[in-house]
Amino acid sequence: MAIHLTPDELSDALGITSKDVIRMCQEESVPILHGRIDKTLFMFSMKAAGHPLPEDSEDLLSV
Repeated sequence: MAIHLTPDELSDALGITSKDVIRMCQEESVPILHGRIDKTLFMFSMKAAGHPLPEDSEDLLSV
């Protein structure tokens, strides 16, 4: 799997809406560059901020 994902790809992998992915990125200052999000930065930022993510999210995203 690629390191940089679109909000739709990331939302499909995590089982949340793409609007939630974008909102979470904005809240935690995770950049969306050219319509793509660094999945590793997203996962670590969400964990550090205490956002709940699915238990198997690391396996789904191969972090």
